[in-house]
Amino acid sequence: MSRLAPLSEEPINEDEEYSTNCSKKKGYSWKNWLKTHFYLVFNKKSDLKVLLSVLGCPLFPVSIHSKLPINEVSSSAQYIIQHFSAATGCRKLQGEVKNIFATGKVTMAMVDELGGSAMAGATTVAEKGCFVMWQMAPNKWLIELVVDGHKVVAGSDGNVAWRHTPWLASHAAKGGVRPLRRALQGLDPMAISAVFSPAQYMGEKCVSGTDCFVLKLSADQADLAARSDSTAEMIKHIIFGYFSQRSGLLVHLEDSYLTRIQSPGTYPTYWETTMATKIEDYRIVEGVMIAHGGQSSVMITRFGDSLKSGLSITRMEETWTIDDLAFNVPGLSMDCFIPPEEMQKDYPEENLDWRSPLYR
Repeated sequence: MSRLAPLSEEPINEDEEYSTNCSKKKGYSWKNWLKTHFYLVFNKKSDLKVLLSVLGCPLFPVSIHSKLPINEVSSSAQYIIQHFSAATGCRKLQGEVKNIFATGKVTMAMVDELGGSAMAGATTVAEKGCFVMWQMAPNKWLIELVVDGHKVVAGSDGNVAWRHTPWLASHAAKGGVRPLRRALQGLDPMAISAVFSPAQYMGEKCVSGTDCFVLKLSADQADLAARSDSTAEMIKHIIFGYFSQRSGLLVHLEDSYLTRIQSPGTYPTYWETTMATKIEDYRIVEGVMIAHGGQSSVMITRFGDSLKSGLSITRMEETWTIDDLAFNVPGLSMDCFIPPEEMQKDYPEENLDWRSPLYR
């Protein structure tokens, strides 16, 4: 199976139905690609597509690895994770949970002005939707999210992560298989403990009035290289987890990735995307503390010598709530995570546009 491009976007002709075979289309020139992506970020008709692409089902920056030898793990990080495990009660379920099922609601909106709030009545319209998520171990997952009649489906079978949208065919994520970020927003304490165990302790910080311990994870150079290509270089992808000193719970996530875009004979352009998520409303589900709500905000910053207008910033927000969550749902099998049929076809590389900096 050849790895396909992640999440390339194209403007939709509203008078025609977009073909589901667009992943087979001939590659675009750099000039056309640039026009396409500027259209998506700054054209109001594309707001919902950008919201779904960026906020709908992003991946976590790093994979979940086996436990490292104790001498390779920060003792401070281990203390924080042990405190988190005890606070959530997830230790008692270790080895007992075969799968997780969750349903919830989302509200998404663009934010026109820096410092404004779409949720508080800014000029853009907030779009409401819902999602359902299944997970069998952190690397096998499936999510279906519907907002304003537009459905996005994403999944992973443990070998490849992919996504399908109404306006594009299925696309695979580049780099190693990573967990779904939404699942690590307090929904899966076992995965949170595993992924942050090898983290770097960064000290203490007060976030929204809560004193927190800060842990940092970074994508390694090999994975960054695997997620890059000849015109788009992934420079960094890092995430910080903020754990309450008082309760031990994960209360905030903040990740950032920087992409350098350059075609031959042009100046480079840089895209930096930062996503911050407040995690709250922890409730007990089958003896385990699970977060049932939160808010995410995203800032996409575009800069470089080639931009005559200077720095450009796009912001968007999401609120989310969990309606239902259950462990060990009967009937969930490996067959539920099989990728779409088109993912198993061998598409030639030159027929794909791999270079989107927005949706890596």
